[in-house]
Amino acid sequence: MRRTVYSADHEAFRDTVRTFIERSILPIHEEIVAEKQIPDSVWLAAGKADLLGLEVPEEFGGSDPGDYRFNAVLGEELAKVSMAYNSCLQMHFDIGVPYFVKYGTQEQKERWLPGLCSGELVTTIAMTEPSGGSDLAALRTSAVRNGDDWVLNGSKTFITNGYTADVIIVAARTSPEKKAKGITLFALENGTPGFERGRKLDKVGQPEANTAELFFQDVRIPNANVIGEVDRGFIQMMEQLPQERISAAVGNLAQAKAILEETLVYAKERQAFGQSIGKFQHNKFLLADLFTQIDVSQAYVDACVVAHTQGDLTAVDAAKVKMWTSDIQNSVLDHCVQLHGGYGFMREYRVAQAWMDARVTRIWGGTNEIMKEIIGRDLGL
Repeated sequence: MRRTVYSADHEAFRDTVRTFIERSILPIHEEIVAEKQIPDSVWLAAGKADLLGLEVPEEFGGSDPGDYRFNAVLGEELAKVSMAYNSCLQMHFDIGVPYFVKYGTQEQKERWLPGLCSGELVTTIAMTEPSGGSDLAALRTSAVRNGDDWVLNGSKTFITNGYTADVIIVAARTSPEKKAKGITLFALENGTPGFERGRKLDKVGQPEANTAELFFQDVRIPNANVIGEVDRGFIQMMEQLPQERISAAVGNLAQAKAILEETLVYAKERQAFGQSIGKFQHNKFLLADLFTQIDVSQAYVDACVVAHTQGDLTAVDAAKVKMWTSDIQNSVLDHCVQLHGGYGFMREYRVAQAWMDARVTRIWGGTNEIMKEIIGRDLGL
């Protein structure tokens, strides 16, 4: 079915994104996998192509079209290549940077946004802790006021871009007695004494993405680096989670659709018992079902993209679309692996890597079980 969510301007932007990918990512893809991180050259190329400041006002180096659909186009195209590129760059332009734009002071915007737009600086947000997982209200990392500074202690884990980020938004508890209402966000700059990074974590999938543990031991952060208001960090994170979740949904479905289309080509070409494997009734019916699931899900995702663009996407709807697309994505890719037979289990085949890359989407951004809890509470249960 023809999609109507994007205009000619969005499709022209899609061409720009594809050119960036073809020139700056694909030629060095294997090197990126081997190094387990996206090199500076890619970030700088993305900045030069005006891909990193989609929500940043022009006065700070961004393009700020005021239209989330441009973010969605970029997320789709990155996910078609690899969920890792989608997660790393989206963590920067779609999740991290908006905190500076929406909650940062004028001085903070002038200090960091130009570099974040150019790709000279990379950002991420450090929420998850070894003992906390999806329960952000239970985080233990603390920040205690000391004169004009805050003293940060604790650790974070599973942080995308964590190994290389230059400016890290850290969620820390500042008023323990207030529980969830006592969390503050801080901008931690690379090289600050007491801040150390652990190794690049060895993940099942997404080898292109650097994911790391972060450690804070008596790290002094100036009060000028508080993002937003003291003790309002949890609320700020909740305000931003709908965008993180619709962005995840956009990438989930784009990746699954791309691999399914490649699987259809394979099913037409692969011969068994004198005919293409796609001719067998079971496979034909399965592919018909999978393409229908993708089309129906795409209509839902597009509706959510429009709602978010208009400022109407609720936390509950964001939870629904994140949960649904990650389930559909994993189901579709599992069938794609099966249709490839033994080749589907070989890392050299994109379907195998995509299958491994996708497993985490039911975990990150809040596990699907947490999404169901959010939806269930909205039902009055």
